[in-house]
Amino acid sequence: MFGFKSGGSRTVTTSYSSGGGPVQTTTKTFRYGGDGPGMDIGSGENGGTDINVGFGNKFGGMANYKFNVGGGRGGCGRSISQRPNVTGRATRKEKKNPFAGVLNQNYDQIKAKCLAEGILFEDPEFEACDNSIFYSKKPSRPFEWKRPTEICDNPQFIDQHGASRFDVQQGELGDCWLLAATASLTINKTLFARVVPTDQNFTDDYCGLFRFRFWHQGDWVEVLVDDRLPTYYNKLSFMHSAENNEFWSALFEKAYAKLQGSYESLKGGSTCEAMEDFTGGVTEMFDLRKPEDKLLTIMMKASDRGSLMGCSIDADPSQLEAVLDNGLVMGHAYSITAVKLVDIKTPRTSGRIPMVRVRNPWGNEAEWKGAWSDESEEWRFIPEEEKQNLGLTFDDDGEFWMSFSDWKQNFQKLEICNLGPDSLDEDEVQSGGKRWESQTQSGEWIPRVNAGGCRNYLDTFWTNPQYKVTLVDPDDDEDDLCTMLVGILQKDRRKQRKEGLDLLTIGYVIYKMKDDAESDGPLDLKFFKYNASTAKSPSFINMREICGRHKLPPGTYVIIPSTFEPHQKGEYLVRIFSEKANQTGEMDEETGMIEDQAASEGEVNEPTPVPPVPERTAAREETEPTEEEHEQEAALKGSFRRVAGDDMEVDAYELQGILNAVFTKASNVENFKFSGFSLDCCRSMVAMHDGDLSGKLGFDEFKDLWNDLRKWKGVFKERDTDKSGYLSSYELRQALHQSGFRLSNRSLSALVMRYSNKESQIEFGDFIVAAIRLKTMLSSYKSRSNGDMAAFSVDDFIQTTMYA
Repeated sequence: MFGFKSGGSRTVTTSYSSGGGPVQTTTKTFRYGGDGPGMDIGSGENGGTDINVGFGNKFGGMANYKFNVGGGRGGCGRSISQRPNVTGRATRKEKKNPFAGVLNQNYDQIKAKCLAEGILFEDPEFEACDNSIFYSKKPSRPFEWKRPTEICDNPQFIDQHGASRFDVQQGELGDCWLLAATASLTINKTLFARVVPTDQNFTDDYCGLFRFRFWHQGDWVEVLVDDRLPTYYNKLSFMHSAENNEFWSALFEKAYAKLQGSYESLKGGSTCEAMEDFTGGVTEMFDLRKPEDKLLTIMMKASDRGSLMGCSIDADPSQLEAVLDNGLVMGHAYSITAVKLVDIKTPRTSGRIPMVRVRNPWGNEAEWKGAWSDESEEWRFIPEEEKQNLGLTFDDDGEFWMSFSDWKQNFQKLEICNLGPDSLDEDEVQSGGKRWESQTQSGEWIPRVNAGGCRNYLDTFWTNPQYKVTLVDPDDDEDDLCTMLVGILQKDRRKQRKEGLDLLTIGYVIYKMKDDAESDGPLDLKFFKYNASTAKSPSFINMREICGRHKLPPGTYVIIPSTFEPHQKGEYLVRIFSEKANQTGEMDEETGMIEDQAASEGEVNEPTPVPPVPERTAAREETEPTEEEHEQEAALKGSFRRVAGDDMEVDAYELQGILNAVFTKASNVENFKFSGFSLDCCRSMVAMHDGDLSGKLGFDEFKDLWNDLRKWKGVFKERDTDKSGYLSSYELRQALHQSGFRLSNRSLSALVMRYSNKESQIEFGDFIVAAIRLKTMLSSYKSRSNGDMAAFSVDDFIQTTMYA
């Protein structure tokens, strides 16, 4: 079942914006499901990376084992980029990572430990207690956790008939969306075996330990659970099989609940969300009342790639699953199991007509009664050989054929879960199966740094993360365009419900880059002021993932994912699917001094001069001092000689007095708010020019310092348009770039966090400290650099970092 939600109500807010004019917002509240029995169902080994893990404190402090958490096969076109942490420092994210306990368990080690000691596994990361069921309230009844061996005789993981939709029965929890996706999963045996390893049982080396695999935010992860299940009067309380001694579905639901934090976290959701977690795919939604021009082509390509497809008719609000005269059921989800062009020969015509094979997951006589239904007269015009190729049967199995035109007229919604490149194994590819090429990038919106909001907030929009995508080869059709699916997925929001966090309203915009653009650095405000977008997400909406399909000419594009409102914090995953390989990466620039980078580029490219970086803020050129600055310089020179004495050197204390006497006086004259340099700032000024660790500056070094301060003050005043004495933290990159520095995205984030206040402002003194320390550290690095690396002894490193 696709697109259904269960368990209460859900409010969805959609904001539409073209970048100009008023914002249009619609809010809808959907009420769905219930906690009673019954369900709606529908259709739908990886390699990886070794990770060092801990073991769980109930197992004797075992730690630092390795296990495989998936990640596809070599050469499958899948790429993942993760943003690095500050080297050598403990991170708050690691300490508070809600999934750390899930990942830090190893199946083989736990199993060996349990078997060696003759004990049954008890999961320390998902304990058999009320908190694992509900996080917001106490249970209304006392649950008793029991193992299958305590519930019945001869328990089976999967019985002799194999896994089927009948194994997915709803319990007391309002997670119909998960049940529907689980039932769909049983239809595709290859995908099912990947998610539910079928070699598990209650006999061979049984120790109460079971494992499942889910796609989780970019990676395939293995989730382990013990087999203690919530019961009431010896009956399973939640998902269960129709057979009392079959337990794969109950354990599967428990593993998914563990991944999300609790059983309660599963209440309310979209079947698409679960299908993505079972397949690693990207889901598109289509309104058949406003069909795409090339919908048939889209569906046939999806079928060729093994995508899961489902369709439905909107529910009748006055009747649950009302049956129409044509045999179709309203408010019910159907699986699409094939899309074909079928040869037909009639007395009046011959040729190929598009056909859709649909399955009602009930698997009974509730089928389509119109043209091309089972045993309808139209089938006599199909050659017998064609019938055999179609695998045509006329059983009451819930499966039937419709012409594409009839299908489009009678259904209202279509959902396609496009499978990732690692969903096909090599044998399937070699036998003709096609797959999407995929690129994945992880990112984060950080308030005060890069949480710029949508294009309505143009002054900060340009600070959002930017991703460059190069589409090279057009699709294998006649329009010379490239198909690109873009998905922006919010991370961890379901598990963070217990912390009061809800889904953010998210979307994205796509811009075409100029063919002659040479910079990999982020595009600045000027670019977005004077360039219109090429494409954008269908809307800004508060769902876990927003996805859009775009047909674009070959070229280079920039994708800007954002929240609707600025200053909102969240982590996300950008997924880009294309029919042909694409090149994707975050727009970033190399940290360094602009003149140094230009010089090194010039050495490589001589005699061609280095062109200016397009659409970028140029470094501030040296300008002739104004008459006022001449007077300040003369006053400084006099002050320096009076304070320095015979040795013509000053320390940080003396420097503070000299500079503040001039700068505070100038601030009053120039209407420039500044209360003076701190002692710590003056110490950094001395350290910038103090190579021999004397703690003092001579007059020549003082003149160099003065020139830097004059330049940096000019940049600050130019950016401080309201004369407040502060810069917005979102403007720091432009200001530093104009001061002669280039910063990578991570380095910029570090500086904003270090030098801005809670109001996202940077005062003049902190701006000067940031510029001074940047120049000091970059100069030290340059003096020891050998290409991309610099070697420091421990003493040199301490002196360089601490004396700055």
